[in-house]
Amino acid sequence: QAAQAPAGEAETLTVSGAFALFPMMTLWGEQYQAVNPAVRFDITGGGAGKGMTDMLSGVADIAMVSRELKQEEIDQGAFGVPVTIDAVVPTVNANNPYIDEILATGLTPEKAAAIWMNQGTTTWGQLLGTDAAENITVYTRSDAAGAAEVWAKYMGGAAQEDLLGTAVNGDPGLAEAVRQDELGIGYNNIGFAYNLETGEQLEGLRVIPLDLNGDGQISADEDFYATKDGIAAAIAARQYPFPPARELYLVTKGEPTPAIAELYRWILTEGQAFVTDAGYVTLSPERIEEALGLSGQ
Repeated sequence: QAAQAPAGEAETLTVSGAFALFPMMTLWGEQYQAVNPAVRFDITGGGAGKGMTDMLSGVADIAMVSRELKQEEIDQGAFGVPVTIDAVVPTVNANNPYIDEILATGLTPEKAAAIWMNQGTTTWGQLLGTDAAENITVYTRSDAAGAAEVWAKYMGGAAQEDLLGTAVNGDPGLAEAVRQDELGIGYNNIGFAYNLETGEQLEGLRVIPLDLNGDGQISADEDFYATKDGIAAAIAARQYPFPPARELYLVTKGEPTPAIAELYRWILTEGQAFVTDAGYVTLSPERIEEALGLSGQ
């Protein structure tokens, strides 16, 4: 942990990790610093795996982690507190020649697994039940990513290593790869699939709906993807499945220091007011109470 700064000097908290939590943590850092000028932040993305490594090795004070903590990490002292919820969504190029059929039929865990895991589906025709011969270009993450692990778990896998495809670094990189490839398919955290200024889906990308009842078509009650507010409401109502929705964590080595515990208290109380506008989902009141207990408040 960072040493306490001498009186009168700002203390800098170094935060590293998941792209999923990076925009939210950046906003929290700005707002917290505005009311606590003696605390500064150094916040970087790089993926959940990098954040965990940085924190456990002492390079960072706090890791941003977009998945459940692993037992081996807990054994090394990782101590996680949930702070918000988001989700991973499958994405496709907006100019895909079969976009209407893709959006009308959606994906099930089985269909997704045939694309990303066992590669039983390699063409758009195989996915859609047509004679379309073009190959699907499958993209995944190259960096150790909570998004990849959660997406694998939705399909019945266990880990990021279960996913096949062209590996791309980072959440923004994966979104851009699909935007540049009319036959591409990928997955992103909702903060990187939607334009947070307008709330609309990112230009050049389309979010593929999940066929929740497995009937081969997306009905009106399964179609809540047009805006970030729409999918956030579906996540909050548990209409969108967990996984690929998930809690996001801040993680320290051992229990948080007093300075970090105070930051956590603020995030879980006043800081929750910023969550919805940032495109995330607030924890339930019960979960917030649990998290405040974990953070020593």
